[in-house]
Amino acid sequence: MILAGDIGGTKTALAWVDERAIVGSRTYSSAHYNSLTDIVREFVAERAPEEVRAACFGVAGPIVNGVVKTTNLPWVIDAKDFHALLGTSSVRLINDLEAIAYGVAAIGAVGDDAFVTLNAGRSDGPGNAAVIAAGTGLGEAGLYWDGRAHRPFASEGGHASFAPRDDIEIGLLRFLLAEHDHVSWERVLSGPGLHNIYRFLRDARHADEPPWLAGRIRDQDPAAVIAECALDHTSPLCEQALGVFVSLYGAEAGNLALKTLATGGIFVAGGIAPKILPRLTDGTFLQAFLGKGRLRSVLEAIPVRVVVSDTVALLGAARAAVSNPECEP
Repeated sequence: MILAGDIGGTKTALAWVDERAIVGSRTYSSAHYNSLTDIVREFVAERAPEEVRAACFGVAGPIVNGVVKTTNLPWVIDAKDFHALLGTSSVRLINDLEAIAYGVAAIGAVGDDAFVTLNAGRSDGPGNAAVIAAGTGLGEAGLYWDGRAHRPFASEGGHASFAPRDDIEIGLLRFLLAEHDHVSWERVLSGPGLHNIYRFLRDARHADEPPWLAGRIRDQDPAAVIAECALDHTSPLCEQALGVFVSLYGAEAGNLALKTLATGGIFVAGGIAPKILPRLTDGTFLQAFLGKGRLRSVLEAIPVRVVVSDTVALLGAARAAVSNPECEP
């Protein structure tokens, strides 16, 4: 049995995986716990197999020598802390996007219904691939094509500098520079990023914020409220904010595709994408993705798929737990 984990700033999902199938899982609110060790201890106490073959946790943050300080949680996670708890020395920490990359590389195990296609491109074409995922933060990862298999690798591309494309986005950058020394793509492409876009458009008076909406934004999760009101067409301000967000999402996905020459495909993952599918599929995302001037024809050939399965990261972590870097993952 393999213990797989998907560790994010909002939620932590743990699962027992046997023969690439999830046989038991549970999701926890990350903020309600002081450490990942506490969550794992609780999960193991509820249902522990007789023997744990290996464990792997996909964590939002950079992994250095088996240790990570999480980006959006006050946790420091060390792989060695789980050896005695799980009864195995085979414990691996990988970037959360790397876990998703392992999952999409095993597309046969996940199934075609795990994806929604935004751009067909040249399906099944060889070459590198990449994953971009907006949620509590923004993650990016690559899959290097070695001529025989895809090799996932991590990155912290979500923290690269945000590059605006028009007057509205230039205004957004200036708005955020008044609050932050460095404005990364994560500042605009994440749950908090959607709220940042909304605040900028509101303060710049691009649309009015009615009192009922101000109350909901104050009392509830702002990103969820903005997305809901945009999709329900109950607020022009929210619709504009989500439109800017989706366009930025497509633009950065196109940047990632060019940086990795991802002729094998771009996978859009994370917690936000499945919730805003109607806006991702209305052409706004794809227009921004393709808008790279002379390289448009290259991008037109790249398949773009939204990951709608919520188990890809867990299956990817399980796959990484038993993979040999010298062999096909």
